[in-house]
Amino acid sequence: MIDFLNDLNTVQREAVTTTVGPSLIIAGAGSGKTRVLTYRIAYLLSQDIRAHQILALTFTNKAAKEMKERITSLTGENIARELWMGTFHSLFARILRREAEAIGYPANFTIYDTDDSRSMIRSIINDLKLDDQSYKPADIFRRISSAKNNLITAEQYLASNDIQLQDKSARKQEIGQIYKNYTQRCKSSGVMDFDDLLVNTNILFRDHPDILKKYQKIFEYVLVDEYQDTNYAQYLIIKKLAARNQNICVVGDDSQSIYSFRGAKIENILNFRNDYPDYKLFKLEQNYRSTQNIVEAANSLIANNQGRIPKKVWSDQEPGEKVHIIEAKTDREEGFIISGKILEIHLQQQAMFRDFSVLYRTNAQSRVLEEACRKQNIPYRVYGSISFYQRKEIKDSLAYFRLAINPADDESLRRIINFPTRGIGKTSIDRLSQAAFSNGISLWSVIEDASNLVPSFNKGTLEKLRSFKVTLTNFRERHEHEDAYDLATDILNQTGIIKEFSYERTPENLSKAENIQELLNSIREFIELKKEESAGQVTLSDYIENIALLTDQDTDNKEDRNRVSLMTIHAAKGLEFPYVFVAGLEEELFPNQYSVSSAKELEEERRLFYVAITRAMKRVFVTYAETRYKWGNLVSSRKSRFLREIDSQYVEQKIRHEPTLKVPSPKRPITSTNKPVQGNLTRMHDARRKPSPILPAEHFDADDPSEIQSGMLVKHARFGEGKILQIEGDKTNRKAVVFFKSSGQKQLLLKFARLKILKH
Repeated sequence: MIDFLNDLNTVQREAVTTTVGPSLIIAGAGSGKTRVLTYRIAYLLSQDIRAHQILALTFTNKAAKEMKERITSLTGENIARELWMGTFHSLFARILRREAEAIGYPANFTIYDTDDSRSMIRSIINDLKLDDQSYKPADIFRRISSAKNNLITAEQYLASNDIQLQDKSARKQEIGQIYKNYTQRCKSSGVMDFDDLLVNTNILFRDHPDILKKYQKIFEYVLVDEYQDTNYAQYLIIKKLAARNQNICVVGDDSQSIYSFRGAKIENILNFRNDYPDYKLFKLEQNYRSTQNIVEAANSLIANNQGRIPKKVWSDQEPGEKVHIIEAKTDREEGFIISGKILEIHLQQQAMFRDFSVLYRTNAQSRVLEEACRKQNIPYRVYGSISFYQRKEIKDSLAYFRLAINPADDESLRRIINFPTRGIGKTSIDRLSQAAFSNGISLWSVIEDASNLVPSFNKGTLEKLRSFKVTLTNFRERHEHEDAYDLATDILNQTGIIKEFSYERTPENLSKAENIQELLNSIREFIELKKEESAGQVTLSDYIENIALLTDQDTDNKEDRNRVSLMTIHAAKGLEFPYVFVAGLEEELFPNQYSVSSAKELEEERRLFYVAITRAMKRVFVTYAETRYKWGNLVSSRKSRFLREIDSQYVEQKIRHEPTLKVPSPKRPITSTNKPVQGNLTRMHDARRKPSPILPAEHFDADDPSEIQSGMLVKHARFGEGKILQIEGDKTNRKAVVFFKSSGQKQLLLKFARLKILKH
């Protein structure tokens, strides 16, 4: 027995030292999965097993690196260096380099990434003279990738009546031909894409049993991390390699299987006992990460799933606080509740910002959370994605908005002149740019007189430019007098941006459509807020200026890692934080609207929530909103069924957040009024000026606006208590200049402000 086994509990030690025959290690959240896997390898090495006889497969390079470093610290670098440890793709590529000629590839084959593959598919679509709007390269690549992960070759794809009927009903009956051409071009070019690394390894072992036998002899021990995330192609390779020796050890947690949209099959782990009837089962049930209340709350939730391997995760840490479930009136208020609670814990507990994570179901939810953090001066970083306003579909939409205000914005024009595709290609854009440079004018000016300034354009190109000019001119003429939301909606519809993501319901397109919806929601919210301050029309210019201020990142220190983490739950898997907030627990959001009609998909949504809760070490806060903007309309939301499934003894329910700050009178009178900022729309705000925090809305019955007079103490739903400094106007246009301690001086239109009189 070697010393490091003393670091393990009883079940962990058994899982590490039982090395002969098939083993299934079910590792509950926070139960030391990585430690068991690395110690098992170290134990094998201590039993005189040669390093090159061990195959250890992971899903990420990060996981492989971490495991190898741990093994090196236990056994020494010289031994660990010989291990076959890495991701599925990297290790199978290593085998294919040695054996590629057997399946007709050169040993020095090129590996294409996603962009390379899409580019080749785009070329094939053009060669076949197909419409690239119906046959979008990204969508076709995704369809081919799905087929490959299920080991469906191009020939099988074309021969399948069911698949051909599906494509025909989607009006994409040429996908099979594209797939066939793509396969032929890859092979003739000596190219494999990422999916081919799995497909061709399967083909190699299927068609060359002698080669399979060679690797079966080499790999006496096969270990697989995160087995619940394997797809069909990976499953078959593992099964073939382990068939001879049966010394296979898989580690995973069926309760954390959340990647079916990537092709992962939970059946692989659930059916392990069918593949290996003599298997040994080890359940790692002690959670070393979380408090008892967090663990028990998660247990009571996941117990509602039928398709699972029974286990009882437990913790011997302190009981800790109950899971806090907080109701907000709106999604915007939800964001401020979360940011306010982060500040409270940061100040009271001296917690670092990096101790906090805010998790959500969809990327679109980050928008209100980012804005709330900015308002409260909370440093944050969006992980697993990019900041809401930096996403391509949002930047494209904002480019159209900017052009409606200022068509001479060359960068915005270059960005969208051929998006969505309108047949104005790179050559045409280059000629426009050359004419603009030669004449010292904007691209828009060239477009307005293209027939004279670019005589080489043919009639077709001139007609496309004319149509583009008419569309933008119409938006430009409307922007000064039309409501920002109405105009923005028309722009997104008429330019085809909304339609762009509606052709096919893929996870990527759904995410982009949700982000566009969230952009419209932000405009609607902005209008509602501005209505309280002014009776005037809220235009797209006002909104764009607000965005320019909101997205100022001049003070962003990329070296500063002390930030709150904002991320989807999928991106958070494998991570842990002392304090976790899970936002948006509402029906049709979480669980999402596409899963509620399928028992299998609903169980995966529940597993996703289980993953979210079990990221927390000390405290969990779960929030939901009574109302949420969808496509610019405020709609009622229903509390997620998952919240009712958590045992009530582990939950503390809070109905809405009530601001409690007391506001003293201002030390000196203020006579100036807040005016909208004028000037260059792209001008950034002074990075040294910190915005005042805005409190979440409180709910009370407002008094009659006609009764409000100068000198009164009043209360506002969002800004708290304040004092009326001045009243202007009459009847329905009465305005009040109010000083609020929480947010300074505001000018409010009384008919919209909903003020409550506190004291005359």
